[in-house]
Amino acid sequence: MEDEVLAVISVSQMRRWAGVGMLAVVGVSAIYFAVSASPEFVAQVFLIGVGVLTLWMADKMRRSTGLWIELTKTELRDSSGQLIIKVDDIESLDSGFLAFKPSNGFLVRSKIRQPRVWETGLWWRVGKSIGVGGVTPGSQAKAMSQIILMMLATRNQDSQAT
Repeated sequence: MEDEVLAVISVSQMRRWAGVGMLAVVGVSAIYFAVSASPEFVAQVFLIGVGVLTLWMADKMRRSTGLWIELTKTELRDSSGQLIIKVDDIESLDSGFLAFKPSNGFLVRSKIRQPRVWETGLWWRVGKSIGVGGVTPGSQAKAMSQIILMMLATRNQDSQAT
């Protein structure tokens, strides 16, 4: 029962392809402008660089949003099995209006520093901060954040009782 999935955040195909498509349009437009408008050499190199970087981000988002996020009693992970954070390592969760969080998501603060990871459009982790969301549905993220908050409240009550 430790591995039972309590909540899932998955990306709809429409949101996924809308996000990937928007990035791809920006990348192709930058490259097209650099080649067709023939600006100065420095501007041309810059625009081509921006275009290539944006196309790379679109491909990364395409691969990342093919995954989903699962919450179990012990961990938050993605569908590839990559551990995002153990529930015991969660210090706090912020899903407020003014929180520095991904769109339609929430921010988790970890007790320990963790390696950087960026799954474009799905989740990211930098130091002690973990952002979950992006092109994900807000309703699924809200449900998951509420379950995590209940788990944290239960853990805090148990630690105060002892």
